Amino acid sequence: MDIHLGIHHVLFVKLGLAMLIGGCIGVERELRSKSAGFRTLILICLGATLFTIFSQILGKENNADRIASNVVVGIGFLGAGVIFKGESGVNGITTAASIWLTAALGMGIGCGYYIASILGCILVVIVLFGFSALDGYLDRLNQVREYIIEYPYENNTEHKYENLIKKFGLSIKARSQRKKGDTVRGTWIVIGREKKHKAFIEHILKEDSITEFGF
Repeated sequence: MDIHLGIHHVLFVKLGLAMLIGGCIGVERELRSKSAGFRTLILICLGATLFTIFSQILGKENNADRIASNVVVGIGFLGAGVIFKGESGVNGITTAASIWLTAALGMGIGCGYYIASILGCILVVIVLFGFSALDGYLDRLNQVREYIIEYPYENNTEHKYENLIKKFGLSIKARSQRKKGDTVRGTWIVIGREKKHKAFIEHILKEDSITEFGF
């Protein structure tokens, strides 16, 4: 009887810790309105914990990792589901990494590595909450933008705006131009500091010859 009570106590501890750790990580994702939020990450952590526990029971001593090893494969499908390509690039990678790490922490709890799982959760929360300010600062230092400029075709003006981009200290990663009738439409993927982007935009907005400007 005491043995069964002990087993049940350990099970409750593991599941309770899985809910706590999944919830801690999920709160940050929920506050940022990400696709995988509070409830999702709790369920992921609980699922990984239960799969690991069941794997130890069903696999016995010789094959205890049989089910748990497939958690990594399954979690890859969930992670891929939150990654999508937006106008500014690929989005959802941080959320996918959070899902991956939450599952890893759930597996750690299922194996009984409580301290390692708690420390891992603390580090994940520090990275998600604490490093967001640093990430924003780095983004301002190295911002990528797409500029679309449409202007009347004239002789010797093909490189006018490209040279202007460089003049403002911005680097061009990709470019394309097409002519339709008497109009040229140029698209540039540009990288540089936020303040240089602002200065370039302010200058272009004053250009009377431009018929369309996307930024």
